[in-house]
Amino acid sequence: MFMEPYEHQTEEKKIAEFWENEKIYRFDSKKAKKKANIYSIDTPPPTLSGEMHIGHAFSYSQQDFIARFHRMFLAGTGAEKGQVFYPFGTDDNGLPTERLVERLNGVKSKEVSRTDFIDLCLRTLKEIRPSFIQAWKKLGISCDYEIYYSTIDNNSRKISQKNFLDLFKRGLVYKKDFPTIWCPECQTAIAQAELEDKEIPSSFVTIKFSAAGKELPIATTRPELLQACVAIFVNTKDSRYKYLKGKRARIPIFDFEVPVIFDNSANMEKGTGAMMVCSYGDKYDVDAILRHKLKPKIIFDKKGTIIEGKYKSLKVKEARKKILEELEKKALIQKRESILHTVNVHDKCGTEIEFLPSEQWFIKILDKKKTWISQGRKIKWHPEHMRKRYENWVSGLQWDWNISRDRHFGVPIPVWECKKCKEIILAAEKELPVDPFETEKRCPKCGKIAEPEKKVLDTWATSSLTPQIVSSLVGNKIKIPFSLRPHAHEIIRTWTFYTIVKSYLAEKQIPWEDIMLSGYVKLSGEKMSKSKGNVIDPKEVINQFGTDALRFWAASSKLGEDLDYDSKDLVTGKRLVTKLLNASNFVFMNLKDYRPKKPKKLEPLDKLFLDELTRAVYTTTGRFREYNYSKAKSDAEEFFWKDFCGNYLEIVKWRVYNGNKKERESAFYTLYTSLLTILKLIAPIMPFITERIYQEHFRKNEKEKSIHISEWPKTEKIANKKEKYTKISWNKLTDLVSKIRKLKSENKKPLNAEIILSLDEGASIYLKGVLEDLKHVTNAREIKEGKEFKIEFV
Repeated sequence: MFMEPYEHQTEEKKIAEFWENEKIYRFDSKKAKKKANIYSIDTPPPTLSGEMHIGHAFSYSQQDFIARFHRMFLAGTGAEKGQVFYPFGTDDNGLPTERLVERLNGVKSKEVSRTDFIDLCLRTLKEIRPSFIQAWKKLGISCDYEIYYSTIDNNSRKISQKNFLDLFKRGLVYKKDFPTIWCPECQTAIAQAELEDKEIPSSFVTIKFSAAGKELPIATTRPELLQACVAIFVNTKDSRYKYLKGKRARIPIFDFEVPVIFDNSANMEKGTGAMMVCSYGDKYDVDAILRHKLKPKIIFDKKGTIIEGKYKSLKVKEARKKILEELEKKALIQKRESILHTVNVHDKCGTEIEFLPSEQWFIKILDKKKTWISQGRKIKWHPEHMRKRYENWVSGLQWDWNISRDRHFGVPIPVWECKKCKEIILAAEKELPVDPFETEKRCPKCGKIAEPEKKVLDTWATSSLTPQIVSSLVGNKIKIPFSLRPHAHEIIRTWTFYTIVKSYLAEKQIPWEDIMLSGYVKLSGEKMSKSKGNVIDPKEVINQFGTDALRFWAASSKLGEDLDYDSKDLVTGKRLVTKLLNASNFVFMNLKDYRPKKPKKLEPLDKLFLDELTRAVYTTTGRFREYNYSKAKSDAEEFFWKDFCGNYLEIVKWRVYNGNKKERESAFYTLYTSLLTILKLIAPIMPFITERIYQEHFRKNEKEKSIHISEWPKTEKIANKKEKYTKISWNKLTDLVSKIRKLKSENKKPLNAEIILSLDEGASIYLKGVLEDLKHVTNAREIKEGKEFKIEFV
């Protein structure tokens, strides 16, 4: 099957097809009996909003290293072998999908009917989904793709809607008309977790207000909100403004008055110490207006356009520019400073957010901050320091979770409302999944037709239920907590937090036992982005270097750390692929028709090397179990290059060619066993080349049809006394061989130059059993015991 020369483009395609046709990564739910024998992964569903990027390749490779290791490790758990539950899904509801569909079809969701746009989204997703998923298969991600879900399919919608109804019935979901975070570009309310900080150039302008017959200078970065000002705040401890008690201040340009309020929240050190409170500049304004029961004055619509006054129809930034020009013209600016100002932007589009009153749905979370921190501490974080990020996020929460979105495409909120009776009517469970626009409901009080809810659920409200969604696909046989949740550290505040919330509210459980968090991919120290033009396409990388080389590069970073893209790592990975092939071909050139059988007695060198191999297995296994795949990779790679290729193959070569029957049998067994073991250690990182070598050389003798479902090498630890002796013996042998090679080179002698070798007494003790092999590899005519190490050229 795999006997041709290795061209990675054709070979990787052939191997991927073999895995799929033979269902190598299939999870058999009928055998899913004992939780202890199942390693369950809450796989992150990639957003179906474009093609795979290098960050995907980076983080998904890292989680796949762990999945592949556990699949092999569980293959050796006794009569009832274990399995890895590794489903695959796509996150294809909500705003990112809407924007993709708009871009691909040249439409705007708000400009077509809800029904037509939803139909367009579903048709577009059906067209692009197969090629999107194929990219993950090409990367060697070893999911069971038959256990598949979409966050917009009927099953996911049903589970999401049922969860909403359950929480509503328990009083944990509420609807409120409230100043919420609003994205004018996407025209929807968003949650705190969807905010990012962005530093932009701005002006800090001190404007001349007036009060009590005097100038009252107030500094602001948002002069466009002058028209929305409802009060002036000064601190009760600020002696500069005692004269303003009970007074009102006049707003420049717009010529209306607002009360001066003494409030200790006013920062005496910022600007002039006096501040304007507007509806709404930020969260502070929202709190201030609510606390003092001030009447808000809304001047923007949901598109971020001014709706009244002389600046009507202008966008925020246009209005800011015009107002500053008028203030300047009327000499109402006392001071103007250029600053770098940090603002909140929507993480989906980068637009500066506003606070606008709108009716939204919320899940209560603020009253349980201690619970969320406690639940987080029950989970093992890899790396551990990431838990602090989670706790900092929870501690900084300021709002309940806004779960509704003013968009067309998403999981519909399954309720109707009678506006007359203020009655919320819930869908029956048997109706789920339901679109309220397609089902008529009447008010149980007045009998009139109720209005269907127009809003849809935020995509995180559904994605936070992925453990329950994937479990439902296998008859709910996989219960939380799952073994693992892997994803990038940037969504700790969203997917991690929300899933912990939902699992606790639904089942009072943690969703997973472990969480592993990957970092960013950077280029020359900068995070990659299309706007910067520094994006690397993984398809091009794979075409040039091969998937194994890309995965090798992804394993170069410690878990949670950002990694700078460097093609040198890919070259190193490709070189390892070549060396694995060459070493395997060399071994089996001498093992034609070999049938592995352990000899009754192994030669001392072979026992020594197999002990060293056992040590490597023990260490590498521990690394993988600790999610330290980068160290596992480097340990296995070093053992292969240095101990196997650089030392053992060279030392045993004479015996392979010239030894007697027993000496050759011992060498053949050791070569076969050690090469297979090394391939297994490398297989989680580089699955294609290890499969190719396994199929070509080992399959005929091994019981499993793929290396990736074969048993992980035994991990017994060598007894301390023996450990010390064998380690010293192996090190003395390899150091000595290296030293002799160096001396021959320095003396301009060929490596096969004949010598007489003298060993000191200490070395002789440890090398007693391997002197014949030492003699042949160094081409020593004679090995003598002396007072010190010495070689003589013959």
